[in-house]
Amino acid sequence: MSNGTLFVATAGQAILRSADDGLTWHRQGLGQILEFDGTVRSLSASPISAETVYAGTDVGLCVSHDTGNVWERVDSPFNGQTVWKVAVDPRDANRIFVGTGAPSRAVLWRTLDGGKSWTRAPVEIPEFCAGVSRPRLLAFAFDPTDRSQLWFGLEEGGLFHSRDGGDDWERVDDRLLYDFHTDIHNIAVLPNRGNKVVVVVCVNAVYRSEDEGQTWTGLLAKEAWGLYYIRALGVPAGTEDTLYISISDGTPGATSKVLITQDAARAWEFQPFPQQPNSCIWAIGINPANTAQMIAGTKYGDLFTSTNSGNTWKKEWREFSEITDVLWTSAVARTRPAHQSIAKK
Repeated sequence: MSNGTLFVATAGQAILRSADDGLTWHRQGLGQILEFDGTVRSLSASPISAETVYAGTDVGLCVSHDTGNVWERVDSPFNGQTVWKVAVDPRDANRIFVGTGAPSRAVLWRTLDGGKSWTRAPVEIPEFCAGVSRPRLLAFAFDPTDRSQLWFGLEEGGLFHSRDGGDDWERVDDRLLYDFHTDIHNIAVLPNRGNKVVVVVCVNAVYRSEDEGQTWTGLLAKEAWGLYYIRALGVPAGTEDTLYISISDGTPGATSKVLITQDAARAWEFQPFPQQPNSCIWAIGINPANTAQMIAGTKYGDLFTSTNSGNTWKKEWREFSEITDVLWTSAVARTRPAHQSIAKK
């Protein structure tokens, strides 16, 4: 019995899927707006339909309503631009935020009606930055305790906070403690049993705030764990205090590890991997219907899965081109054999 569908987004092979727990893999079909050899940077599932998946691609925002068999483009002002982040509100499937970036201009867009209309966030983002030439909007977080509060961040270009649902934004990364505080990779907001914590992952540090971003404490990755580059963040659906992050010796890196916190980013523990990942773990996905089921992909194409909340991991037999994002959905895709890879013997 399948545990749902695994999605792997890549730079160069679009999206590949497995509906049989990784035994076989299927690449994107032909004749669609999303090319089978295109670039996909972000994946996000609808909270009301496990079959509906959004993809941030090199042609704009795409959506599939049948677990990835057929993709269509959501018409928008950013058609033809590269989407680096798609964030569907877990409590409102019609509220979606989309961030564009390199080689396109970095902009945050919002829809409140499922993509029928779009507004642009009133934030001016420079066309160029020091670390990655052109900024890309990588990070976005909804506050599960207050739907009016939102966060987004740029690689590179700062951390932004909204208290009115995204009508207005304040830049707040100057409150962070260390160098490279403009280089934001991920954000999460944890309810933490009434003591809300905002967690921000920068390139070199993890920060936490208990006062909605007014003040922060932080850990430098190199000092805490011996590796300086922090990349992926995994947030189990409905969690109060649990997060996963990946760290590496750089990008793409030659080594990588995953850590877990179960006390809202105060303390972290390494999780064991069966072998050393071949590069930085670039994405961590967690099945919202069963948070024990996890998937992690590296920059250079290694894929790992776990069925026990990361206590143990298995390296999948299939290796990929550059992995950009991963997703585990409870819906079982009806894949088409014409685009099936050879099964592992």
